[in-house]
Amino acid sequence: MISLLVAMDKHKTIGLNNDLPWRLPNDLKFFKEKSTGNTIIMGRKTFESMGKPLPNRKNVVVTRSQSDFPNEVEVIHDLDTIYNWNSENPGEELFVIGGGNIFRQVLPHADRMYITWIDEDFKGDTFFPEFNEADWELTSKVKGEKNEKNPYDYYFLQYDRK
Repeated sequence: MISLLVAMDKHKTIGLNNDLPWRLPNDLKFFKEKSTGNTIIMGRKTFESMGKPLPNRKNVVVTRSQSDFPNEVEVIHDLDTIYNWNSENPGEELFVIGGGNIFRQVLPHADRMYITWIDEDFKGDTFFPEFNEADWELTSKVKGEKNEKNPYDYYFLQYDRK
């Protein structure tokens, strides 16, 4: 199963200057719970924004670049590799975590989306692609806890392809 794991504001903003435009610790906790023990797939810029491989996950970077990456990172040069993995391992959930270009390319092949939807408007330069909600079923919606460390109204949404 190919799943997209993303946080966005109400205008589908997902990034600013290769970073998140907000601080939302509960979203980072959700991200960790979903992705730990699984494969995470990202573009080069997303990896560079993290600065290092995330522990307890298989880290995969999709890039055309021949840059050096840490030994713990598997580098692939085309998305067909992901689609082949998905076909060969139907019981495994592969998490695509960004950025915008990777989301745009993988969205037509995705089976599930985990979206942390933040009811705010942030300045950004990277956006999640438009998608037709008629192609998706909202299978879960949980309101996140708003507090001094998590100062926004936000929801954890799960969409499954119809």
